[in-house]
Amino acid sequence: MNLRTVRAGELGTGRLEVLPLRAEYAGEMAGVLGDPALHGFIGGVPLSADALRERYVRLEAGSPDPGVVWCNWVLRQRGDGRLVGTVQATLTPASDTAEVAWVIGTPWQGRGFAVEAARAVTAWLAALPVGRLVAHVHPDHHASAAVAAACGFTPTPHREDGEVRWECLP
Repeated sequence: MNLRTVRAGELGTGRLEVLPLRAEYAGEMAGVLGDPALHGFIGGVPLSADALRERYVRLEAGSPDPGVVWCNWVLRQRGDGRLVGTVQATLTPASDTAEVAWVIGTPWQGRGFAVEAARAVTAWLAALPVGRLVAHVHPDHHASAAVAAACGFTPTPHREDGEVRWECLP
């Protein structure tokens, strides 16, 4: 399979629809990601719906670097249909690597959604196949470290921008 042509498809878990990111989700996602406390570990500030829509348009267009593939999803809770977070994978085919990240809105944290979504994406990446999965986790973000561990990642001594590099060989 040519990893350069990979696109985020629809995935699913028992409780979540893992849907390819589209600009139309920006309004609802602005609320999901709007808690300033959510950005304590991930950095930045909450974006307005318009700013998020602009960002999602750029993400939908794909990476301007032909050696990088962006795959981005929103997470919709089955049942009530509410969006609860995002998961993303940045593939670098030349190094046979994908970086995985997840964000769950504050009201939905602690329910296992991040683990469900990250497992769905890591399984999808392993099936492509991708040789190495990477996640970067702030050393004080114990919940995110638990998600990484639940998905089979292990911490390494490598640090990048103050975050611990976790790796998984699927």
